[in-house]
Amino acid sequence: MVMTIKPGMSHNSDELDRKGDTPEVTTVDAMLDLVRNMFPENLVQACFQQYKTKRKEVVPSADPDSNITTAQPVTIVMTTAKVENLTKQYTVVGMYSDGINVLGLIIFCLVFGLVIGKMGEKGQILIDFFDALSDATMKIVQIIMWYMPVGILFLIAGKIAEVDDWEIFRKLGLYMATVLSGLAIHSLLILPLIFFIIVRKNPFRFAIGMSQALLTALMISSSSATLPVTFRCAEENNKVDKRITRFVLPVGATINMDGTALYEAVAAIFIAQLNDYPLDIGQIITISVTATAASIGAAGVPQAGMVTMVIVLTAVGLPANDVTLIMAVDWLLDRFRTMVNVLGDAYGTGIVEKLSKNELEKMCLPSEVDIVNPFALETAFDKDELDNQKSYVNGGFTVDKSDAISYTQTSQF
Repeated sequence: MVMTIKPGMSHNSDELDRKGDTPEVTTVDAMLDLVRNMFPENLVQACFQQYKTKRKEVVPSADPDSNITTAQPVTIVMTTAKVENLTKQYTVVGMYSDGINVLGLIIFCLVFGLVIGKMGEKGQILIDFFDALSDATMKIVQIIMWYMPVGILFLIAGKIAEVDDWEIFRKLGLYMATVLSGLAIHSLLILPLIFFIIVRKNPFRFAIGMSQALLTALMISSSSATLPVTFRCAEENNKVDKRITRFVLPVGATINMDGTALYEAVAAIFIAQLNDYPLDIGQIITISVTATAASIGAAGVPQAGMVTMVIVLTAVGLPANDVTLIMAVDWLLDRFRTMVNVLGDAYGTGIVEKLSKNELEKMCLPSEVDIVNPFALETAFDKDELDNQKSYVNGGFTVDKSDAISYTQTSQF
């Protein structure tokens, strides 16, 4: 679409105003940061910050023996020219930036959940605790949602008040229209078609059930901050199994950035057209693949795509400082691509639930064997015996033997 509309042909890069600074980032650093964030040093810190590599320029010291070439005076007074070595040196500095380290928290929760599952009855206390904590959190979110319209009003009013130059929207109008058209086609045609082919249900009814989460993502421009509302909409409105949503949605909020990938590809081609840089089919594929890979490393916070945009531009040899040309309208487009990211995560929960239907049903089946003691097995009771079975006291606790769940009879002394 961007190659057909060609939004960058109507302007030159010198005609547009630049805003902000160009982030210093490389592809290797971004991918390694993704691996580092998988293993956070501090879980509490991971709830607020994530690791980020930054390249800092090394300032050379004033040394008289520096690489300077000076002409020797002969018999006349003459001006000597100094030729300095302009090579810049950078050092890698690790720092923490604001934003939830969702990937690190997911890895820890996966390992923690596997360990609790292996503990059996000893781990049941922790499972019950976290279930109650989750229900309490959902109740709090439900209360907050009543005040959401007021918060949305002030969020939008604040962003509109910060706009100084409305002329930039006219200059970049064709670019904005291209991005919004691509996001609309992806969210209204591609994603619903995939959902319908696999799940065989009405995708638009499913999307209506996620409307509250989509509106929240549009307003706050953060897929990670939208997670509590996304949980509530998927589980209560669309009746998606909690075992699916609690795994798919956090992972999706971290790595499933389809809206961001689409936006970065369009922006890279737009900057190439501004600089009269012709792109062949190989470079367009490179942009698409790089944008998809770079979007995985983008944080789920507002305007995180600007950092990974530098990676995409560098991959095809475009000037990285031109990312400042589109930064003036990024705050608006970022909201729409975040909404597409959340919609893609929601459709993903429905698809995974459909594909995992048999496994979920097997997990819900009751056991047909009651373990009476660790050394003997007793077959399941007949239906008549189950109806007449009475509760009895075993070790000080009332145990119902008609329960289909397996139990262990404790020894009595």
